[in-house]
Amino acid sequence: HVQLVESGGGSVQSGGSLRLSCAVSGYGAHCLAWFRQAPGKEREGVALLATVSGATDYADSVKGRFTISHANAKNTLNLQMNSLKSVDTAMYYCAQDQDHLGSCLRAAADYNYWGQGTQVTVST
Repeated sequence: HVQLVESGGGSVQSGGSLRLSCAVSGYGAHCLAWFRQAPGKEREGVALLATVSGATDYADSVKGRFTISHANAKNTLNLQMNSLKSVDTAMYYCAQDQDHLGSCLRAAADYNYWGQGTQVTVST
């Protein structure tokens, strides 16, 4: 049984940093990812990680500012977010894909399991 539980969201001023964590129970993930969804917008994949190769991929909007990592021993997925901007304000979700091999996919529909989300609010 797979369960994903996010933590670490909150409010921060523009230029600040936050670190999100996702406790993953169960195994079998080919890809782990962080998505975000702002009000009135589609869910966007911001950072992806292939569990076997360790390869990562980022949305252009967060490249150089966000870092995704996976602590294998604790089976925890992390997202370090630096130089935060107001446009980063959204609900952030971690997700797991068990079905697709190869490079991690960006579409939310390709992910099997989701956490409940954690809110990130960046104020100017």
